[in-house]
Amino acid sequence: MELSKIATEQRNADTMHIDKLSTLEMVRLINNEDKKVALAVEKEAEHIAEAVDLIADCLAKGGRLIYMGCGTSGRLGILDAAECPPTYSTEPDQVIGLIAGGTSAIFKALEGAEDSRELGEEDLKKISLSPRDALVGLAASGRTPYVIGGMEYAKSIGTKVIGVTCCAGSVIDTLADIGIAPMPGPEVVTGSTRMKSGTAQKMVLNILSTGAMIKLGKVYENLMVDVRPSNEKLVSRCISIVQSATGKSEAEARAALEQCGYHPKTAIVMILCGLDAEAAKKELEGTGGHVANAISGSRKRETIREIQ
Repeated sequence: MELSKIATEQRNADTMHIDKLSTLEMVRLINNEDKKVALAVEKEAEHIAEAVDLIADCLAKGGRLIYMGCGTSGRLGILDAAECPPTYSTEPDQVIGLIAGGTSAIFKALEGAEDSRELGEEDLKKISLSPRDALVGLAASGRTPYVIGGMEYAKSIGTKVIGVTCCAGSVIDTLADIGIAPMPGPEVVTGSTRMKSGTAQKMVLNILSTGAMIKLGKVYENLMVDVRPSNEKLVSRCISIVQSATGKSEAEARAALEQCGYHPKTAIVMILCGLDAEAAKKELEGTGGHVANAISGSRKRETIREIQ
């Protein structure tokens, strides 16, 4: 396909004079173009919601979320995957990011690796892709062979496939079971898809992973109650989360967390339901880890006991 026919490769009529602007004018022009990204993502809300439900269902059944891309798109997938364990206590292999060219391509461009469909299939076989997983193919242009090869292999074994591109109607968009294609318009610098297209993809991935984790009960109200306290900042965050959810003092929140191994979900249920750590854990297990349901269920049973 000729580059001139790809939406992400079009010249932007509003920025053709950008090299003649003052620095402040240049910054404002780039910022104005960036404002178009959120509106483009908004138009894909229904498709994004479908994808969130699909991903959450796969994860709930023991499957994995796998991102696959090249260059900027691949790095964005890896970034999103890497942030899930500390934020939501996912297992290291539950959300995976694959990039054409492997680990070295994260830091140094190996763009030629994207031209092999076979490599895409091979990389998925290496991680034992299964029908229980959800694959998200990432490519701004929607035509990257590495991603297409991976998606075709995934579909051949029954894996559900989501496409995230910035070109509606592209090969990847039409190949996907669910195609997400925000169209933020031509880039500020022609073809520099790390800019608006990259931002659009990052926004979509944020919603996909965050939405799925919310559906899985890893958020209570708007608090990340399944955070893993792997450093001092996150230990402090655990205490703050329990305080926010319960209205208790720092000392009371810390005391509850110490009794349950610094697991905010358990500490919250302990405090709000007047339970010890073991009983709170059982309440959470009975609701699949959903804090709100654990609290309401415990309170309902307590009310019934009081009536009796």
